[in-house]
Amino acid sequence: MLVFVRLILLALLIVFSLQKVQSQRTVDKIVATVSYGFSETSIITYSDILWQIALSPNSSQINNPEPEELNRALELLIEQRLLLLEAKKIPRDTPTEAEINSEIERIIRQFPSVLEFERRLRSVGFESIKDPNFQKIIEQRIIIEKYLDFRFRSFVIVTPEEEKRYYEEVFLPEFRQRNPNSVLPSFESVRQTINQILVESKVERNIEEFLEEAKSRADIQLFPKP
Repeated sequence: MLVFVRLILLALLIVFSLQKVQSQRTVDKIVATVSYGFSETSIITYSDILWQIALSPNSSQINNPEPEELNRALELLIEQRLLLLEAKKIPRDTPTEAEINSEIERIIRQFPSVLEFERRLRSVGFESIKDPNFQKIIEQRIIIEKYLDFRFRSFVIVTPEEEKRYYEEVFLPEFRQRNPNSVLPSFESVRQTINQILVESKVERNIEEFLEEAKSRADIQLFPKP
């Protein structure tokens, strides 16, 4: 779910193309600020960008990221901050230690091993999974996910007609292509899976629409130069 902020990121692409991470030391400078409505101003630092990259399983160049990867991380951070600012408007409970540990375990499972995950953490300055900055990131992710559940998932409706249409027009053709000699699963046997796919598709579309509208009204300031 990435919606490009093309114009405001162009300057960063140029600057970051001239900059490389010269050591494992995190350079902590302000890269952007995000304000939305009457909410507090959220600050994004270069450290935040490197942390975002380190926690992305598909990112391979942690200590020497390419300009495009830096911009993708920044774009995702801007979207996360907009969602977080919106989430903070709603009364909520602080994420529990159990919720934080569960989210950490979920993230670790996306990596080849625990050792690889810990190596990534140390490479961007985290001492361990108990590092306060790391714990704060996880806490914010949980707050955002709960907000998405409340704001979007809880209101999504998928009709039986939509489920049936997806089964006939999408699921069956794809299944036949992947498994030409297999017996076709019945509609009822895969209905729950289809429902989940359709729900997440609608949620993703609604979030994209929200972010597009939020970006048009937000005050996003970039500071590409040191």
